[in-house]
Amino acid sequence: MEVELLIVLIFVACLLGGVYWYAGYATRTGFAKDENQNFIPDAWEEKYSWLFSSKGLIMLAIGIGIGFMLARVIG
Repeated sequence: MEVELLIVLIFVACLLGGVYWYAGYATRTGFAKDENQNFIPDAWEEKYSWLFSSKGLIMLAIGIGIGFMLARVIG
């Protein structure tokens, strides 16, 4: 059970990291329009502003979860 939860947390971290990376990549290369130069496509910013505004808290919570599960699996 603990190993499966650890794998899910790592997958979610990679998935969200990929979304954040692609948002920056799409705006830097010109695939997506970004009027205010914050490396978030304007179309995504309107729909998913909560995801980008709380990026630090989301990744912190996932990181704490991964660390906690690693301690339980290894220890």
